[in-house]
Formats: sequence, structure tokens, C-alpha cells
Amino acid sequence: MFADRDRLRDLLDHVPAGIVIHEPDGSVDAANGPASTLLQRTWAQLFRAPATDAFWKFVRPDGSPMPAEEFPVNQVMARCAPVADVVVGVPVADGVRWMLCNAYPVFHEDHRIRHVVVCFTDCTKLVEAEHSLRTSEERLRLVLQGTTDAAWDLDLRSGRAYLSQRWWAMLGETGQSEDATIDTMWGRMPPAERERVQEALAAFLATDRTSFQIEYSMFHHDGHLIPVLARGYALRDTQGSALRLSGTNTDLTAQKETERRIYELAFLDHLTALPNRRLLVERLELALDRASRTGAAGALLVIDLDNFKLLNESLGHETGDALLREVAARLKHAVRSSDQLARLGGDEFVVLLEDLGRDQETAALEANVVAHQVIDALSRPFDLAGRSVYTSPSIGIATFARGDGSVDEVLRQADMAMYQAKREGRNTSRFFSDQLQRTVARRGGLEHDLREALANHELVLYCQPQVDLYGRVLGGELLLRWHNQQRGWVEPSDFIPLAESLGLIRPIGRDVLWQGCELLARWAHDPRLAEMSLAVNVSVQQQREPDFVQEVRDALVGTGANPERLVLELTETVFAEDLRDTVAKMWAVRELGVRFALDDFGTGYSSLSYLTRLPIDLLKIDRSFVHAAPDDPTAAVIVDAITAMANKLGLELLAEGVETEEQRALLAASGCRKFQGFLFDTALPVDQFAARYGM
Repeated sequence: MFADRDRLRDLLDHVPAGIVIHEPDGSVDAANGPASTLLQRTWAQLFRAPATDAFWKFVRPDGSPMPAEEFPVNQVMARCAPVADVVVGVPVADGVRWMLCNAYPVFHEDHRIRHVVVCFTDCTKLVEAEHSLRTSEERLRLVLQGTTDAAWDLDLRSGRAYLSQRWWAMLGETGQSEDATIDTMWGRMPPAERERVQEALAAFLATDRTSFQIEYSMFHHDGHLIPVLARGYALRDTQGSALRLSGTNTDLTAQKETERRIYELAFLDHLTALPNRRLLVERLELALDRASRTGAAGALLVIDLDNFKLLNESLGHETGDALLREVAARLKHAVRSSDQLARLGGDEFVVLLEDLGRDQETAALEANVVAHQVIDALSRPFDLAGRSVYTSPSIGIATFARGDGSVDEVLRQADMAMYQAKREGRNTSRFFSDQLQRTVARRGGLEHDLREALANHELVLYCQPQVDLYGRVLGGELLLRWHNQQRGWVEPSDFIPLAESLGLIRPIGRDVLWQGCELLARWAHDPRLAEMSLAVNVSVQQQREPDFVQEVRDALVGTGANPERLVLELTETVFAEDLRDTVAKMWAVRELGVRFALDDFGTGYSSLSYLTRLPIDLLKIDRSFVHAAPDDPTAAVIVDAITAMANKLGLELLAEGVETEEQRALLAASGCRKFQGFLFDTALPVDQFAARYGM
């Protein structure tokens, strides 16, 4: 029998797993070498060893002592059936060695258990790995429970997404992660944000970087946007291609609100919510820097409320504060959206104006318009708690352009001008420079006289003839003239730009267009005049009116004028903005039979592209080239180039401002066939023009 046991042990020693054979009483009857090694027991120690916890001291997977009834051998004997995949911890010298056990019974012929065979392999590394994984998962679970961040994971190959419950909760939703895809995330973003994030993500995936972060907004369930910070990591294959992205979203709402509050405390006036002195200084520094770089002039208006101290003391500080808030509200409506408002403190406010032109005189004129708007806005009564309160502003204005002083200097100049306004009667504005004050005063007087002129119909129409190569009159150009009793004849270069800046050029343009059509209707009864065309100037503002085409149609229909004799003159500035709208309107007018001329050609937004796209019939060479051509080779070359281009494009050409025979001869030699200027005749009142050139 012992020989049979030894042969069995030799045979079992060649099996790579540990094998122990137990008697029906549980004691060990045989064991192979791997079993001795795994259990760290000699054969002498194993032989006849009982299946008790006192001897083996096995432990469960959770680390607690394993009772004898849970031993695999005892479970088999108790059930008379095999057991499988039982994990048993075996205490050894260096800790615990884990075994994966399978046990089965061997029966006598009478079905009594003869032996129990227990096979086991070392699964220590697997158990430790599972334990480490459970520990990591538990740690991750606790971390995620203890943070407000929302975890997510994207499988870039399948498009599937895992979105944690906190991710859904952050958006005020309850979602199911098993149904989520990448589109689930995109669908929670505004279109512009989605496009920006997709572009940023594509740029990141094209690199070999492993981490990224980006801020964007997502829709909350109730419709508002919440700012989030996404931090993510990429898992890449051996070729560097990203397989998945994992990360978290952090709700930045509280942080943004804190930042906003910090910003308000640092840069905004607590009473009016306007920028305070600190922010004004920063913005003024930037404005001065831009003026130095671009050459565009600007202005600073310091506004002080007249008699505010008396109002504040007599009506109470609460009413005074309410007045300041109302003043701030009115100032916002009185200035342009691009202008910058601030409150210096007390009853002092500031308006910062930029891009007011290329010189300080132009800037002063524009700033004066704003100052008058402010005076008008603040001179109306304020309704405070059922009481009408009156105040008025004293305004100091300092202009600045390229390289003009520092922030302190500009503030000091505007402040000095403001005190000058107070000394000179209050409820007014003053400039720091006497010269600018005189310019503004002249402009103010001219503006007053122009409005009076319009009311009294002082603007009259003149017509200057346009002739061919032989001096025959082909038509004329309508021109506005103004004679003022005090000023005498006012140059069009003075009152036309003023009318444009005041918005008066639109009604003026409509009136001139209508009168021009009436002239054509009258000329139709004169054999000579009936063959002439009449050019009417159209301003940029007039052309940009939505009803411009209808305006032209109404004038033609209302007067009965022949549209083929009407020429509308535009300047190149109409093509500087919204070219599509300009093209559409010009073609619509052209369908009425009206022709177009391009005035002052070569001085504006010249482009061959619009000459081929627009229904332009005639180019007018600007007078500056005409005057310079005889003595300036460059100007002569420009005239030749314009003439050649017009001929190639099939356009008529007219030179304006021709004053000498030398100019006419040079232009004729270049190929120009139509002329206008003092050499042929001055502009005449329309009745005199008709008398001179009609029958």
C-alpha cells in the first residue's frame, strides 16, 4: 500500500497544480510536491494533517478567519458533491498566499466517500490585483462623492460616452449614461460654443499631448447657461492616435460670480454701476495709445452737476444718490454705444470718445455734438419720489490725438475746461483750447444759420453745363448754392459736410432730386433742353436709406420726367460699406431707366471689381488730377490710365474742374471727350441756364 502511495505521489508531482488527497475523516492521505511548495509544509507535516481550522488557519478573501466547515474538503464531504473556484488564503512566512481551489469526491462502490481530491493553483497576484482594483474604485468613488466635479469618458472609436450622475445633475437633469454618446454632450452646448470646442478638441487630438483643459458654456435644464471648465486626458495607442478621452467638468458659476463681484468692487462705482476712476484711467491709457498708433483723435468730457451740493443737503442724501443714478441712466442713452462712461466720484462723470476724425478740430466738433446731447438730457426735470428736481451740467472738453500728453494731463485739461464752463454761466460746455472753442463756436453759428436757411428756403439750385469736345452743351449738373445775409456766399465745402454730420443731407437730397426731375419735365418742352441730361448728386446717407429706390421712382412718376435724361452722381465712398446692398439698389434704379455717374473718381475706394459689377455709365475725373496734369507727370499718367481703363470698359468719361485751355487740350489728347468747368461756363441759376442754353 505504501508503494502504491509513493508511486501516486511521484505521478502527481508532475502535475503543475497542488493536489491533496484527503481520507473520509478529512486527514491528508497524499499530496504532491507542488502542494508542499504552495502550502510551505513538508510531507511529514502534511501526512495525516486534520482538516481543522486549528491546524490550517485558512482565511477568507475578505481577510477574516475561514471556519473549518468552509474548507473545500469539508464542503465536499458535507455535500457529497464537487465545489469549484473557492478562494482560500493560506498563511505563510511572508504573509498570505491565495489559492484557487477545486475539490471533488471519489466514491466506493456503495457510494460512500473514499477520498476527496483538492486541486489548487496560486492566484495570489490575481487576488492582489482585484484587491488593488477594488481599492482604486473605492478611492475613486469616495473622491467623486467628495467633489463637485462631474466625471465623463468618451470612447472615440465607438462614439459612446459615460456621463456620471453628477454630470447630469450639474445640468439639472437625470440622464442614463448607457444611452449617452458624444452628441449628447454637443447637444448641451450653444452652436457657437460647440463649434469652438470642437475646433479646440480637434487641434488637441492632432498633437501628441495627453491632457487639455477648456472653458465653455452649457445649457442648464431651465434654459440658462452655466460656465464649465473641462479637464481631460487622452489615452493613445502606440501610433499616438487617441482612443478615448476621460475627464471632469467643473461648474464655474460660483467662481465667475466671485470674479464678477471682485471686478465690480475694484472697477465699478457701487452707486451707479459705471466704471470708476481706476477703470477710467486704464481705458484712457489705452485710448491714448490707440490714438498714437492710428492717428485717430478723441476727446474726454468731464461733467459736473451744477448746484448738486445744495440739492444733496436740502433734499437728503438718499434723494441725492437717486439723482446720481438717474443721471447715469440718462448719460447712457445720450452717448453712443461705443462711448465709455465713468463716474469719478461725487457728482462728477466722464465720457471718453474715440475715433472722432484725423485732427483735433474735427474731434472738437464731434465732441461738441455729444456735449449738447448731454446738456439736453440732463436739463429735463428728474422725477424723484414724486418731486421734480432740476439740475444742469457744466462740461469741460479736452481733445487728444497722436502723442498728446498723458492721462493726468488730459484729465487736468478737461477739469480746467469744466471749471471755465462753471465760471461762464454753467449749463454749458467749454474746451481746454481757445482755438478749439472758437472753431466750435463758428460751427455752432453755421449750424444755426443752416437750419434757418432750410426753413427759409435759402438754398437754391444752380446748374453748370457739361460740354463735348467741340463745346456743345450736352447737359448740366445741379449744384446747391447758399447766400446768407451776414456771411455772404457760403462755400458748399463748408455747409455740405455740416449738413451730412447733422443728418440734414437726407431731406436736402430728396428735395434736390425732386426739383431735378421737375426741371427735366419742364425741359422736355424745349427742343434744345429736351436733348440734355441732368446730373443730380446723391449722398451716401441718402443712398443707404431703405426706401432710396422708391424715392427715385416717386420723383420720376410724380413729375413725369424722362428717366433716360436723369443721371445720379455717386461718390466712391458708397462702396466702402455693404456693397451688396448698394449693388442691389443701383440695379433696381437702373431698371427705371436712370443712369449713374461716378464722381471724384480716383480719390476714394477705387476698385476695378465694382466697376464691372455696377451699372455705371460715366466716370468723372476728379478736379485735383485735372489741375495737376499739365505740370505733374504723375497726375498726367493717372489721367491717361483712367482714360484707357474707361475706354476698355466701355464707360463714358468726363473731366470736371477744367479751367484752362491747356488742361482741356491735355485731356482731349488723352482721350477724354466730355468736360465741365469754368473754362466753359460757371454754374448758373437754373432759370438762367434754361434761358442761355434753351430755345
